[in-house]
Amino acid sequence: MIKDNCNNEVQTAIRGPVITFTDDPFKRNLDDAMVYEPDGIIAFANGIITHFGPAGVIAPQLPPGVKITHYGSDSLISAGFIDSHVHYAQTPMIGAFGEQLLDWLNKYTFPMERKFSDKDFARSVAKVFLQERLKHGITTSCVFGTVFPQSVDALFEEADKLNMRIAGGKVMMDRNAPDYLLDTPETSYDETKALIEKWHGYHRIMYAITPRFAPTSTAEQLSVAGALFAEYPQCYMQTHIAENLNEVEWVKALFPEREGYLDVYDHYGLCRPRALFGHGIHLTENELARLHSSGSAITHCPTSNFFLGSGYFNASRAMQKNRPVRTGLGTDIGAGTSFSMLTTLSEAYKAAQLNQSALHPAQAWYLATRGTAHAMYIDDKVGSIAPGMEADIVVIDMKSTPMIDYRMQFVQDINEALFVQITLGDDRAIRATYIAGELRYSKDAIMEGEHK
Repeated sequence: MIKDNCNNEVQTAIRGPVITFTDDPFKRNLDDAMVYEPDGIIAFANGIITHFGPAGVIAPQLPPGVKITHYGSDSLISAGFIDSHVHYAQTPMIGAFGEQLLDWLNKYTFPMERKFSDKDFARSVAKVFLQERLKHGITTSCVFGTVFPQSVDALFEEADKLNMRIAGGKVMMDRNAPDYLLDTPETSYDETKALIEKWHGYHRIMYAITPRFAPTSTAEQLSVAGALFAEYPQCYMQTHIAENLNEVEWVKALFPEREGYLDVYDHYGLCRPRALFGHGIHLTENELARLHSSGSAITHCPTSNFFLGSGYFNASRAMQKNRPVRTGLGTDIGAGTSFSMLTTLSEAYKAAQLNQSALHPAQAWYLATRGTAHAMYIDDKVGSIAPGMEADIVVIDMKSTPMIDYRMQFVQDINEALFVQITLGDDRAIRATYIAGELRYSKDAIMEGEHK
């Protein structure tokens, strides 16, 4: 980094077409919510964006000699993608054949998670998982560990090496799972508390209290989870809800005294700001209203929902203007079938179609960036391009495949260009990923290396 005459650090910068959001395009006119700068400059120092605007305006403001990486007109610079529901421990079993949710957990998920008692194994998976995050332009994630605390340590240790903003937590399960994955209310409290004290707020790491879902926790353990959430309100709480119809009926049988699935969590103090409920396909209107009033969020996981035959989440219903529920996106690896947020957006579009509604490409891009940041209460830190925001950035190659290159000849505007990327793009579309201003992934460098 170049120094100026006053020995202050001077920004590095990147240049190219830029898209970002200043407001919610589900609530506001698109012209008032989205900023598209055909030739912009973003400058940053110490992991924070210091300048953003048209190149002709920003370039004269930068000190002489500052390095500007020019990505050109065939690229698009955006805030990094945010994934609010994913299981890193399921990375080795992505694409496991057959079964719906409950059988799939017993056949594939639980045996795999057993391996994470070995921290070295957990670390090896965490490294692959995080590299796939970078390769797909995902700069912030909310992650399920396993019941073993060392699985969380391994994930956080590797993420911290990358200075990556990440939330995660130890899974809490004290029933309806194999004995080798069960803890108790007491051990789940003690181990979670120790992990919170060790990790929450350390560099860019955030903790998520993690009861897997109501069927695998007793009332006593859910009470413990609620006590922890009350004790540490700046943490997250992540779990699953109303993913599968058989699961919904199971919860009714396990908690007959409660009014419904959400009421189980609400009764134990788990409905509040920073609560993230995965899936939410089969929620009632009363449950959606309660999520809205409590400030809780739903994470839409379309590739997983389709893969397991769970259904198709109605995002427009969840976000309807009279009682909008905060809504984010999740890849949900490994029932989710792709690390790609572009693929996830493509499937979200199809889910919207099945619900007789349209998901505009700009609204989709908002969901993958500022929208999910809003769902996670970190839209003051990430999800947008603006001075003062953390410099987590993805650069899209808008002509990443021959077919996309051909199709892009016929687009009329930025919205159509976004839709082409969403429907046809994958990891090949990610040209570069910056984490806190540091280039952590570059397709150009990989391609140059391949041709040496």
